[in-house]
Amino acid sequence: MGKSRSGRRRQAGDAAVVESVDGGLAELIPDRERARAWTLVVDGAPQSHVDLDDPAYLSFEYQRRLGHVIDLVAPQGRPVHAVHLGGGAFTLARYVAATRPRSTQQVVERDAGLVQLVRRELPLDPNARIRVRSVDAREGLAKVPDGWADLVITDVFSGARTPAHLTSTEFLDDVRRALKLGGVYAANLADGPPLAHLRGQIATAAARFGQLALVADPTVLRGKRFGNAVLVASDQPLPVAELTRRAASDPHPGRVEHGRALTDFTGGAVPVTDLAAVASPAPPASVFR
Repeated sequence: MGKSRSGRRRQAGDAAVVESVDGGLAELIPDRERARAWTLVVDGAPQSHVDLDDPAYLSFEYQRRLGHVIDLVAPQGRPVHAVHLGGGAFTLARYVAATRPRSTQQVVERDAGLVQLVRRELPLDPNARIRVRSVDAREGLAKVPDGWADLVITDVFSGARTPAHLTSTEFLDDVRRALKLGGVYAANLADGPPLAHLRGQIATAAARFGQLALVADPTVLRGKRFGNAVLVASDQPLPVAELTRRAASDPHPGRVEHGRALTDFTGGAVPVTDLAAVASPAPPASVFR
């Protein structure tokens, strides 16, 4: 069990841990229903949920959908090489380590203060092959060897917005360089009506990958509310049928769009370049109430 700075063994029944980090005010809030589980909140925006006793448990809706992608990227239990752009509380890296032992992973999390907080209060399994770099996501990605990764996951938010330089074709060119042939790219995207950012991101991925799928709550896809969508891309056929089945069986069922329906969804949006890139829209305050 992890220890606090006082050396006392920390329980989830304790008070929240609050600390200033590079990206703002971080809070680790204990989960009252799970003995050693915590939610990471930065400047009021929930970022991650971790259960130290059960790292394969994914509480957040979008992280569960990314978990489905992880489950389907290779045969069950087979170790993979994974790159996580955006670390948070390392929820998905812990999930890979728990479900695919002997996997080798790189986590890129720019906020060094946050990394120190999470390492101290929610320590990683020392046997897990997880390397953490505290640099910008594109800088960290550039250090990944060509063709190394089976999976690249982007889940980067600064002030609840995805930075502009992680939304472009040039960024995806480097993702493709780092991926093995047939590797999979997955991104957590956030948008609300009129979904211009989401449509642009699909068009951008379509300019660089031959196969796409999008998983989201139907109300988000209909432009009824702000929310998350998981974009999945590869140059090889994606396991759309199984992804659809898993998303539909979630506590909050998701819908999978692909093929012609996904192309139609973009509504003529054009790929985003570095010169034209902007950060994703800020969520309305009501999202986190």
